[in-house]
Amino acid sequence: MQNELKRKYGLPTAISMVVGIIIGSGIFFKAQKVLEVSEGSLPISVLAWVIGGLIMIVCSVAFANLASRYERVNGIVDYAEVAVSPKYGYLVGWFMTIIYYPAITSVLAWVSARYFCELFGMDITGGGCLAIAAFFMCASYGINAISPKLAGKFQVGTTVIKLVPLIAVGIIGTVIGLANGLTAANFSAPVVSATFAPGSALFISVCATAFAYEGWIIATSINSELIDGKKNLPKALVSGALIVITVYILYNVGLFGAVERDVVLNQGTTPAFSALFGSAGATIVAALIVVSCLGTLNGLMLGCTRGLYSIAVRGVGPKPEVFRQVDPATNMPSNSSIIGVVLCGFWLMYFYGANLTSPLWFGPFSFDSSELPIITLYAAYIPIFIMTMKKERDMKPFARIGINTLAIIGCLFMMVAAVVSHKMAVVYYLGIFAAVMLVGLMFYKKGKAE
Repeated sequence: MQNELKRKYGLPTAISMVVGIIIGSGIFFKAQKVLEVSEGSLPISVLAWVIGGLIMIVCSVAFANLASRYERVNGIVDYAEVAVSPKYGYLVGWFMTIIYYPAITSVLAWVSARYFCELFGMDITGGGCLAIAAFFMCASYGINAISPKLAGKFQVGTTVIKLVPLIAVGIIGTVIGLANGLTAANFSAPVVSATFAPGSALFISVCATAFAYEGWIIATSINSELIDGKKNLPKALVSGALIVITVYILYNVGLFGAVERDVVLNQGTTPAFSALFGSAGATIVAALIVVSCLGTLNGLMLGCTRGLYSIAVRGVGPKPEVFRQVDPATNMPSNSSIIGVVLCGFWLMYFYGANLTSPLWFGPFSFDSSELPIITLYAAYIPIFIMTMKKERDMKPFARIGINTLAIIGCLFMMVAAVVSHKMAVVYYLGIFAAVMLVGLMFYKKGKAE
C-alpha cells in the first residue's frame, strides 16, 4: 500500500467537476420550489437565483485565492488548517466526511432515481425508487473506486450532456417568450398568496437555491490530484461558478417564456419541455436530466470516497494508519471509500424516513438533508475568511479584505435564510450536528495521542 494520490486530472476535468457537481438535479428539482416559496413572484424568484449565485461566486473567488497559495490533500480542509488551526481543519474535514458529503450524495442518488422513475412512469415515493437510488449510489461508488480516470471522463462527458437541455430551454424559451409576450406577462403577474411574513419570501427563496448551487467546494477535494493544482484549481472554481450562474439565469428566464407561471407552480417544469420540444423532445430532455443527475452523483461520490483519507493522512481521526492507505493498483483510498459509501447508505435511509414516510420515522429530528448541511458549511467558512484577512497580509487589499468581507456577508445571509426557512428544524439539526462533532473531537484526541 502507498499513502499518496497521483496527479491524474487536468483543467477540463476540474472545470467539469465544478460545473458538473453544481448542475445536476438542483436546477430542475428546486425551480418549482423556488417559485412556490417566492409566492409566485418571478422577479423575487429570479432575484433569489441571482443572490444565491453571487454568494457562490464570491465564496469561490475567496477560496480560489487560497487555492493559488496552498495545496495538500483536500482543499477545504487544507484552507481551514492553514487559516485557522490544524484542529479546526480536522473538524471541518470530520463534518464533511460524516454529514456533508454523504447527506448531499444520498439526496442526489434519490433524485436521480426519482427522475428515472418518472421517465418510465414508475412510483417515485415507494421502495422501488429507493432501491434504484441505492443501485445508482453503489454504481457510482464502483466507478470511482475501480477506475478514477474513468470517473473523471464520465464527469466531463455528463457535464457537456447536462448543459444541452438547460441552454436549449434558456435560448429557445427566451426568444419565444419575448416574441409572444408571455415572458413579460409572467414577470408582471401578481403574487399568488402572501403566505410568509413581509420580506421573508426572498430569504426562503434564496435558501431553496442553496442545494442547486452547492457542490463546487467538493472540487477542492482533488486538489492534490490535479496537474498544476495551484494554477488550475482557482481557474476551475471561478470559471465554473460563472458558467453555472449564467446558465441558471438563462434557464429560468427561458422556462417562463415557454409556459404560464401557474403551470409551473401546479405541474412543475415538464410542461415547459413539452411546449418547447413536443412530447418526443420532452422525453429526450427527461432522459438527459437523468444523465445530468448521475453526473452530479459521480462528482459527489468522488468527494465521499476521499473523506476519511483527507483527515487520516494528517495522522488524526479513527485509525489513521488504516484510512490513509492508497491502493497501488487503482490509486484510490480504498478503506476510506468503503466508509464513504456506507455513510451514504445511512443518509439515504435517513432522507427516506425523514421526508417520504408517513408518519416520519424520526419525528422532530426529521429535517431537510438537502439544505441544512449546506448552511452549516457556510457557517464553517466564516472563520476561514476572517483569519485569511488577518494572516494573508501579502495579498492585494481587495483580495484580502474586500472579497473575504463580501464572502462573510454572503455566508451570514445564507444562515439567516436557513433560520427563516426551516425554523425549529434548524435547532433539531444542530443537536445532531453537535453530537457528531463531539464524537469527532474524541477521535481527534485519540489520533493526537497516538
